[in-house]
Amino acid sequence: MKQQREGLLLVVSGPAGVGKGTVDQALMSRNSKIKMSVSATTRAPRPGEIEGVHYFFKSEEEFKAMVDNGEFLEYMHVFGSNYYGTPRFFVEEQLAMGHDVILEIDVQGAMKVKQAFPNAVLIFITAPSMSEIKSRLIGRGTESMEQIERRFATAFEEVKMIPHYDYVIVNDVVDMAVHRMESILEAERCRVSRSKDLLESIQDTGR
Repeated sequence: MKQQREGLLLVVSGPAGVGKGTVDQALMSRNSKIKMSVSATTRAPRPGEIEGVHYFFKSEEEFKAMVDNGEFLEYMHVFGSNYYGTPRFFVEEQLAMGHDVILEIDVQGAMKVKQAFPNAVLIFITAPSMSEIKSRLIGRGTESMEQIERRFATAFEEVKMIPHYDYVIVNDVVDMAVHRMESILEAERCRVSRSKDLLESIQDTGR
């Protein structure tokens, strides 16, 4: 008998520049049943963006109605302009289909999801050291030194939240980081709390 097959919600956080997106994409490329969560937003679609694939595009009135109805695992108002949120219906639908869902989100959002969805598995991805994080930010070559310093200061605050996560992964080599993610998935599927059907089946065959 196969063990737990309802999907797992993986909440992935970590400082800018540590390679969260790279690890997540590599994990999905090796596992067809792992999907990326699709957020809802009030901003207008950009060229090439597809409804339900990149985002669920909502008017501000629609978004606020969803908030009032408790339809988000978490949401935020960015820079006083657009709203972004994680729709509960999409996550729960994918999990029921047996898909694992990755939600790549900042630490504040992760704590909200943890409260709204206690079965979520929280994973923090980091570089081997703070100096390495700064080197990676500089190496990207996409931001000014002032922006890098701001991100680095934010990173210091983010790593303080690691004790609130279930797992921490050092992304020193991408393949190894992906392997660690896969190991976490396997371990979580074997949790007794996720194996009620298996336990009932075992007990039934012994009667």
